[in-house]
Amino acid sequence: MSSQIVVLILLMLLLAFVCAVLTYRFVLIRNGGTQAVIRRKPHSGSGGWRHGLIRYGEDELVIFKLSSLRFGPDYRLNRQGIDVGTRRLPVPVEAEIMTDDVRIIQLTEGAEWYELALEPGALTAFLSWVESRPSGRSRRGRPH
Repeated sequence: MSSQIVVLILLMLLLAFVCAVLTYRFVLIRNGGTQAVIRRKPHSGSGGWRHGLIRYGEDELVIFKLSSLRFGPDYRLNRQGIDVGTRRLPVPVEAEIMTDDVRIIQLTEGAEWYELALEPGALTAFLSWVESRPSGRSRRGRPH
């Protein structure tokens, strides 16, 4: 076989792999979730914001960035470790990529710091999910 054919076959395999990854990610995200604009801190100004989806589980929040090619979630936050910080409105530069009714909430989970921009109904759902977590005491005897 000539080297050109080998290169062409390798490129076709690479293209098939990329298409498979994109299809998998598309199907994964199409399974639903709550729309959010997310950024992991530290960032300043309007940098670092990414559109994505969040999904609530019993013990964790998973975050999928729309622009990512990862096979799974981009971030996983343990429900017991989430601390809700301040809430604020978007600054004018941030408002260019968000709707007018969005509120930004700061979160920490361990040493990680995030900001989520959520619409009012989604913010209420998120806060209810966090506040309704079982206390650590009631979960100690639970098998994993």
